[in-house]
Amino acid sequence: MSRLGIDMGGTKVALRLERNGAAVGAPAQQTVFTWPHEGGVAADMDALAAALTALPRPPGDPVTSVGTALPAALDTEGRVSGWPNRPHWQGLDIRRRLTALLPGARVRIADDGDLAALAEARAAGCRDLVHFGVGTGIGGGMVLDGVLRPGTARGSCEVGHVVVDHRGDARCDCGRYGCVQALASGRATLRRATRALGRPVGFAELRQAWTDRAEWAVETVTTGASALAAAVVSLAELVHPEIVTIGGGFAAALPGYVTEVAARTEALQRPTAPTPTLRPAALGALSSLDGALLLSRDIGTAAPPRTTV
Repeated sequence: MSRLGIDMGGTKVALRLERNGAAVGAPAQQTVFTWPHEGGVAADMDALAAALTALPRPPGDPVTSVGTALPAALDTEGRVSGWPNRPHWQGLDIRRRLTALLPGARVRIADDGDLAALAEARAAGCRDLVHFGVGTGIGGGMVLDGVLRPGTARGSCEVGHVVVDHRGDARCDCGRYGCVQALASGRATLRRATRALGRPVGFAELRQAWTDRAEWAVETVTTGASALAAAVVSLAELVHPEIVTIGGGFAAALPGYVTEVAARTEALQRPTAPTPTLRPAALGALSSLDGALLLSRDIGTAAPPRTTV
């Protein structure tokens, strides 16, 4: 019998298969594929089915549990209620589709940012951790006293939608103004750079200008870093994490970005406030996939499942 972790992104999907009872350190089967550019849900499900079939496993070795990391919003019935990167998934019952592709397997689905936080907490051996994933948008989650909060049955922890600028004119993709995502995400930062220069700016140009300490790039990036620091400090006041990790492709690709956020976080601290250690994510691009596999391991517990460190 095997467990499966699936990390469904907007453009690609990663899968990792782990055999029950395998020795610690035994290699897992892993594959990555890119969603089709056209064909809608049917083409997407065909591509997922093909990837599942291609994962090598011994005959008679069924997948018994599946953990899935998904950035899409789900309604109370488990149907996709919103996913800007895959708009044709609106209304899709993804749990039912996965169950049909893997008969007999128990399927659990959670927010990819929440699961990234869980995996980072496990990697750090930390029971109280907040994670920010800074990419195209901002996701993340928190683990408190070893437990993913608020818990997979109660929705995701939307750290990207903490409001840090209630008077600002930066509109978030969610439609609200002032979210940290509206100021610090990769998409928001590139928009700000484009406005500063009066022409389109791509990430490669921004990264080089930031590395060269060009004034416009420093202003553009540090504005987002300050907003992220405000979110870090605000959450630390509420939940007192031991560690705050910052991951995501945008943050990882900008040299010194996490150090910049740490310095601005320290500047915002009040003297008697909790002071978590702020550091780069340990697992990088693998954190959501690792978290999905952790979620699969918790399936089948006698009590209502609690995802713990």
